[in-house]
Amino acid sequence: MTATRRAALGLVLAVALVAVAFAVPRWADWEVWPRAPRSMSDLAIPPLHGLWEPKWFGPGTVPALVLALLGCRYAVGLAGRLPWRRLLTASYVAALAWMLALALVDGESGLTRVLGSDVEYLPTARDVDDVGELLRTYVDRIPYDAAPDNWPTHVAGHPPLALLFFVGLVRIGLGGDLAAALVVVVLAAATAPLVLATVRVLGAEGAARRAAPFLVLTPAAVVMAVSADALFGAVAAAGLLCLALGATRPADRRRAAVAWSVLAGLLLGCCVMLSYGLGLLAFLAVAVLVLARSWLPLPVAAASALVVVLGFAAGGFAWWEAYPVLNDRYWEGIAADRPAAYWMWGNLAALLVCTGPLLGAGLASVRRTSFRRPDLVVVLLAGAALLAVAAADLSRMSKAEVERIWLPFVPWMVLTTALLPERWRRWGLGLQVAFALLVQHLLYTSW
Repeated sequence: MTATRRAALGLVLAVALVAVAFAVPRWADWEVWPRAPRSMSDLAIPPLHGLWEPKWFGPGTVPALVLALLGCRYAVGLAGRLPWRRLLTASYVAALAWMLALALVDGESGLTRVLGSDVEYLPTARDVDDVGELLRTYVDRIPYDAAPDNWPTHVAGHPPLALLFFVGLVRIGLGGDLAAALVVVVLAAATAPLVLATVRVLGAEGAARRAAPFLVLTPAAVVMAVSADALFGAVAAAGLLCLALGATRPADRRRAAVAWSVLAGLLLGCCVMLSYGLGLLAFLAVAVLVLARSWLPLPVAAASALVVVLGFAAGGFAWWEAYPVLNDRYWEGIAADRPAAYWMWGNLAALLVCTGPLLGAGLASVRRTSFRRPDLVVVLLAGAALLAVAAADLSRMSKAEVERIWLPFVPWMVLTTALLPERWRRWGLGLQVAFALLVQHLLYTSW
């Protein structure tokens, strides 16, 4: 089978999975409980945690269309010829503009409505006046039977560093809905250049340049703009870049290697304290070390990560004590009603909405020659991200909302677009941006 036919088959299968996942609950009158409150289920759109809410025009529509057209016309060429530092800068600026334009299709509320929600971190952060007490009582407030003192949904579902980040914003005067949202977007936009830099450090600059337009003008921007999980993804990408830098330093730069490895461990340790599921970044960390052909950073990074985890334990929050309590709360809530018979594969369809359907074509483009450098870098990083997602899916602790929850793994999978046939690159990018615009304008995505 030719490369073009493989890519086409992958694209068709991806589109088919998304279509079936949207259609089956409606046609079969199958209640799969994609969201709460349940009274809004008539407008629900499983497999997404969102609602059907078409909006044909908004303040961000024209900027988003302009960015889409400019990207389709120039992004592929610029990615190939810009000097590397300018490419990273342009990637950051374009990613930030794309995220803001899409969010502003809904006006200012497109940025503020999520973080201002009662189930999110920011309202809780405004009430925190004693961080020590917060850590000491954190686990006690996870169960539902801690009512009326139990944590809201997102606070209960994450370790305390996620909440503490927003506590920090409040204390430095950035605790308003809009200010906090802009901070999240500004930091989340760094994900694309961080991933590109990691790929280059591992010896695959050409692959990074081919993937750059797809990482920047990604449909995931619809979800990233206002989601704390996008912030987690940026921290994860920074940690993996530092790990790659530590693993690839020459022998005469041992101090630099150790410094990068320490920083990698601290960042990845923070990831574990931001989200319980980010322990699965271990798959990507191993892939980075395999590609760098060095295990020397492992003990240093692991020890540094442990310092973060044990530091929280000394302050009163022990990860290993909290997770079983969270597990009990998870199964006492709506997750118990969400049928695994749907969500085990419906989750994958939600992931494809986030990545865009071209992920199917990218995955199908992996072939025997892809296991040679530099394409091997893409294959192993994307494969590690897929393993992480598969583990999360099989755990059944990720039923629904994965278009948000799996954001930290999305850019690593999108790297497979570097393997697409050359003539697919420009029109494939057009497909991705058109898909993002449709999702943003037709759906209320909740994020």
